[in-house]
Amino acid sequence: MTTDAARAPIAVALDTRDVATATRWAAAVAPHVTTVKVGLELFCHEGPAAVEKVRGAADVDIFLDLKLHDIPATVGGAARSLADLAPRYLTVHASGGPAMIAAAAQALPDTFIAAVTVLTSLSAEDLLLLGVDGTPADVVCRWATQAVDAGARAIVCSPQEVAIVRAAVGAGVILATPGVRPAGADVNDQARVATPQQALADGADLLVIGRPITGADDPAAAAATIAASLL
Repeated sequence: MTTDAARAPIAVALDTRDVATATRWAAAVAPHVTTVKVGLELFCHEGPAAVEKVRGAADVDIFLDLKLHDIPATVGGAARSLADLAPRYLTVHASGGPAMIAAAAQALPDTFIAAVTVLTSLSAEDLLLLGVDGTPADVVCRWATQAVDAGARAIVCSPQEVAIVRAAVGAGVILATPGVRPAGADVNDQARVATPQQALADGADLLVIGRPITGADDPAAAAATIAASLL
């Protein structure tokens, strides 16, 4: 894992399809953060080469955010196919169930399988519409516990649930929190958000931040400012 006293526990979301833009962002923020996140938009457009190019541009951990969700055999096979990329983190959907999560964990034992609980874009009304029983906090906590029991070593949850998830899963599990916005920033399409300082205070280990950094006129300066507020 990348460690540096000057780097903050932030995963900058490289949300673009253009690999040149992604590598430029990665190089700009690398002095200030530990991690960058390669998501579906970039991976689907550029393929596995996107990870190698980003890694070549910046000495940071790779958070590969593919949110795998299929039958256990398929997810296990997909995870094995990513072994050469050696991501620090790989996301799967917690709603895929314990057997699916276990298949991913067994396929990539050196990677932190990160189970995504309830997407931060979903509200209580959305869960009701989908027929999911319980409040977002109830569902997140239930799915997080099941995922850890199945072999997940990281959980993705909104900052509003991080405190209860930490209490439920203990200190040995990495909690990654999207939906993190500096005070006064636009929440965009996120429904459950908090400031970076509050997320860390509540028990988060890794803050996923995208547009407040990559959408800034100077991403390096934006990353540096947020990082300095946390160190």
